[in-house]
Amino acid sequence: QGETTDFELLKRQLSDPDIKDAQIINWLHEFRAAVAYLTKELEQLVSILLKLPWLRRSREVVEEYLGFLGNLVSAQTVHLRPCLRMIVSHFVPPRVTIREDDVDISDSDDDDENVSENFNTCHRALQTVARYVPSTPQFLMPILVENFPFINKSERTLECYVHNLLRVTVYLPTLRLQILELIIEKLLKLDVSTPQQDIEDAEETANNSDSEEKSTEEGLFDMEEDEERKGNKVFSSSSERMAHPLAERLDILMTILFSYIKDVCHVDGKLDINSTKDLYRDLVSVFDKLILPTHASCHVQYFMFYICSFKLGLAEAFLNHLWKKLHDPNNPSVIRQTAGSYIGSFLARAKFIPAVTVKACLDLLVNWMHKYIDNQDTGANAFCDVALHGPFYSTCQAVFYTLIFRHKQLLDGNLRKGLSYLQSLNFERIVMCQLNPLKICIPSVVNLFAAITRKYQLVFCYTIIERNNRQFIPVVRSGTGGDLVQTCINPLDSFFPFDPYILKR
Repeated sequence: QGETTDFELLKRQLSDPDIKDAQIINWLHEFRAAVAYLTKELEQLVSILLKLPWLRRSREVVEEYLGFLGNLVSAQTVHLRPCLRMIVSHFVPPRVTIREDDVDISDSDDDDENVSENFNTCHRALQTVARYVPSTPQFLMPILVENFPFINKSERTLECYVHNLLRVTVYLPTLRLQILELIIEKLLKLDVSTPQQDIEDAEETANNSDSEEKSTEEGLFDMEEDEERKGNKVFSSSSERMAHPLAERLDILMTILFSYIKDVCHVDGKLDINSTKDLYRDLVSVFDKLILPTHASCHVQYFMFYICSFKLGLAEAFLNHLWKKLHDPNNPSVIRQTAGSYIGSFLARAKFIPAVTVKACLDLLVNWMHKYIDNQDTGANAFCDVALHGPFYSTCQAVFYTLIFRHKQLLDGNLRKGLSYLQSLNFERIVMCQLNPLKICIPSVVNLFAAITRKYQLVFCYTIIERNNRQFIPVVRSGTGGDLVQTCINPLDSFFPFDPYILKR
């Protein structure tokens, strides 16, 4: 009975919000010496110890607490998960309750000057635990997933959590791929729930005030954070803010991701090839798993565009990767078509890709198209059907789109040589073939391609365009019974993933 009362008294003392630093240090000192006794039976007591307000205390308390955590997890791994949960719970600023119009609103405390210092201490705690328990990463990852804040939380909360996740990758590199996957998956959800048109409409409606403060985020992921960056916030002036609240969150988080990519790839301002290649491999893996199968994302895919801009070799590797996806018949048709969209958009929009690389890619794509036409000409499927020939039409559109944006560069310097090269691609055969790509590709691309090819007398598309228009764009599809069914919809589901990036930062 007496023991129970003492135990209750102890728990009450530890739970006292007014507990003094000296008391905490004394208790922690005692518990460090007795961790062997803190078995599963005493998890209630351990739970109270993990709730101690240790972060906002003196340096002595912090050091004693870190020592206690290390002793606890090395002696009693049963408490590893609760310890990790406690540390991760501090990856966001502390919550405060503000009373507005008789309603309690709870969100992150943006005014706490110690937030950055607390984050540094949390990462020290996590490193301490990982040093004592090598299996920490596999237990940590599910906790990082379940603690990810909802996207309607404040920008500050999301910003801090993502920043802290990325800092974990610096000292627990085995988790980097999974952490990048987690962050990019959340960014994708934000991206697809904020269509470009909605963002543009919101910007038009909002009259932004004109202040030109620019926020810089360089060096954010150096483990040693200097004084000036304490409490660093990505967002600042109202002119930089997005009018659409979800776009604002996406903008902040994309800026953090770009800063991280830049910091990992550069050492002392110089590109570190090995680090860059390693990160590129992780990002391509995430791209394949999450981005390629996602339709209509507008911004998130730009992480690939950004890392490829550091070195031409990476851009070429990415194009080669997409090309393999496109021409591999074992891949689902929809993935092959999307890969085609990415190739066309990347070649068209990435100014860092030189004309010589554009030509090499066009050669590859156009040769494949001619072979495809050869194979179809004799077969029973040589008719216009997007369900049968989706990857072919996607490749045609990629080539037409690339030519629209890059023809000037291809003809630059030596016009005769440039024209001779474009003639060698034999667009006439592609345009005139039975598969009729001009009927399937989107009209804006077809019309611009037709104008350019007429100007340089490469092929005259207008007779075919007019004939297609007269037929009211019927597209033949095989019906279930094998009959030919006419539909009046343009069915090439195409998008241009590297269309202009409209987030402000």
